[in-house]
Amino acid sequence: MQKIHSATRLAGLVLFLLVIHSCGQYQRLLKSDDFQLKYEKAIEYYEDGDYGRAITLLADVIPIYRGTAEAKTINYYFALAHFHNREYTLASHYLKSFVNAFPQSEHAEEFLFLSAYCQYLESPRYSLDQTNTRQAIRELQNFINRYPESDRVQDANELIDELRFKLEKKWFKKGQMYYNISDYLAAATTFKTLIKDYPDTEFREEAMYLTIKAYYEFAYNSIPQRQEERYEEVISSYNDFVQRYPESDYLPDAISMKERAQEVIARFQERDAREQGDEYTEKTSATK
Repeated sequence: MQKIHSATRLAGLVLFLLVIHSCGQYQRLLKSDDFQLKYEKAIEYYEDGDYGRAITLLADVIPIYRGTAEAKTINYYFALAHFHNREYTLASHYLKSFVNAFPQSEHAEEFLFLSAYCQYLESPRYSLDQTNTRQAIRELQNFINRYPESDRVQDANELIDELRFKLEKKWFKKGQMYYNISDYLAAATTFKTLIKDYPDTEFREEAMYLTIKAYYEFAYNSIPQRQEERYEEVISSYNDFVQRYPESDYLPDAISMKERAQEVIARFQERDAREQGDEYTEKTSATK
């Protein structure tokens, strides 16, 4: 047992000394003016999976080798090191910069896709700001337009579909949020925007139904002078809905709201007719 503990301690000591030696060697390398050695060691660090050290050394040598035959190789490793180090914003930038600098490279297609993929990886969950999501969609579409025959086009389209769903879900949840806080006009407007911008969304049927419901609540809670025109929006939204989804499970409730809207509008029209009749009677009596 003691021999085992002694061997373990010895192995730990050897590992510690190796780490210290490695750190010391790396620090001396950072201070060195031997850029060829830095270049070679950077590639070694990359191959060993030590991407952080590779990035630091490559950043030192990039200005030195700019315009030389080695520049393409250095920028190749520099961009990929950021990608493997999960620094996706920087990786996207350097991958795209490589494509712009070396458009004829055999890696140009792969790097343009990876640049867009980095933007995809930076896309947050739907409830957060979706600037990165929209940027990722643009970059993926740019890749498809540039390399329409690429084997990666299917992957790019699938990623775009996933990102678009995130945007659709954000709009849908936003509409629900407005409805739940009784901002019915904002809810209806949001649902209509969702349908307009994403006509094939899987939320379309429910969004169209909720548009009717939001307009109904908006009209119901309006002052009498504005109710008639707002109930007209309920009927208009219902007509759009039933034309698209004549067998929807939401149809009974939608029909009920449409009929109630028609009843209110009919009462307003009857009142207006009576008032017009009274005005006519008064005018006729006054002329006699």
